[in-house]
Amino acid sequence: MTHDPNHHDDDGGGRRAALIGLMVCAVLVVVAYYLMNSLHNESQLEDCLASHRTNCVPLDIPTHK
Repeated sequence: MTHDPNHHDDDGGGRRAALIGLMVCAVLVVVAYYLMNSLHNESQLEDCLASHRTNCVPLDIPTHK
């Protein structure tokens, strides 16, 4: 096998694709985490309403004096 001086065998394209894939996976994990928290909160609210309670929504009362 002869060595071609004009052929560069760097792995820049593979690394770039792997980095983009890793970033896409990270974004999917963050979105899934947010979605799971949102669905959990909605489920708790629906369970409260299904038990015929009227004080299901938590109130944010400021505590500063």
